[in-house]
Amino acid sequence: MTPPLLTLERIESAMPDRTVVVEAMARPLGLSRAKVALFRRVHGLHTLRLDEELPLMDLVVSAAQDIVAGLAEPHRVRYVIHARAIHQVAPPATDVARQVRDRLGLGHAEAFSLTQQNCATGLGALSVAAALLRGGDPRDRVLVVTGEKSFSPLVRLVPNTAIMGEAAAACLVAADGTGHPVLSHVSRTLGEFSDLVSLPAEELARFGKVYAPTLAEVVRRAVDEAGLSLPDIDLIIPHNVNLMAWRQTIAELDVPSERVFLDNVARYSHCFASDVFVNYTTLRAEGRLTEGRHYVMASVGAGATFNAAVLTYRGPR
Repeated sequence: MTPPLLTLERIESAMPDRTVVVEAMARPLGLSRAKVALFRRVHGLHTLRLDEELPLMDLVVSAAQDIVAGLAEPHRVRYVIHARAIHQVAPPATDVARQVRDRLGLGHAEAFSLTQQNCATGLGALSVAAALLRGGDPRDRVLVVTGEKSFSPLVRLVPNTAIMGEAAAACLVAADGTGHPVLSHVSRTLGEFSDLVSLPAEELARFGKVYAPTLAEVVRRAVDEAGLSLPDIDLIIPHNVNLMAWRQTIAELDVPSERVFLDNVARYSHCFASDVFVNYTTLRAEGRLTEGRHYVMASVGAGATFNAAVLTYRGPR
């Protein structure tokens, strides 16, 4: 078996209590009845979590606080990484990563943010964490946190694609711990679509044609680099962009649709960089992760970056 790139020691998530139905988003986002029908019937979005009164810092800290509280040696957390999709989530003088670090009582750690891969940054941050830990003390850890607010219609709506919900997650990473071994991580960026939100119609159409084949290729490469084949994968744990994009990708992969976890698209919609971790915690809570079996986490960020990582599930130790 391929030696692990890193291990995921613990993953947790959090989201606002307030649930909003997709129809309630029509007026604030200027959506016609036909657009609302597109999101519900074609893209599979029914509800999302949204709370304009919940501060960003509270949301992110709530996902990580139990992980930190359970650490026997919190001083071994050397880095805190805030991985996010939105480049500007607070006033310019506010360092969100440092504030989260300090509220978690990890003031000794170095804190910084990553944004370059947009909604794929949460998964992409794992490779950064692995690089930071490489060659260091095996007891050292990196805490990756995600979470952002859909504070404006400009970031709440991806036209014809997604309505963004709110969630946060935290992932404790080790170089070689007792958690879930990550056997591979593959990333591919199609730089010609870097200005995805304002591409001409013909370029958007071209991106739509290459999206599913590229994501399927990245998933296959990650599985191959892990020394496995697709039948060895129990489930693909995806980002929640929409059902249509994943149906096209499932067809490219030629795998049964039940082997891609899509239940949370209807429940939570697309939650920026947090999706794969939220979906993992949902599967764990539902008892759908099996000791020793293999899973693929996959996400795509505008711009356009495609990420996939293969992990082997290990139960609590």
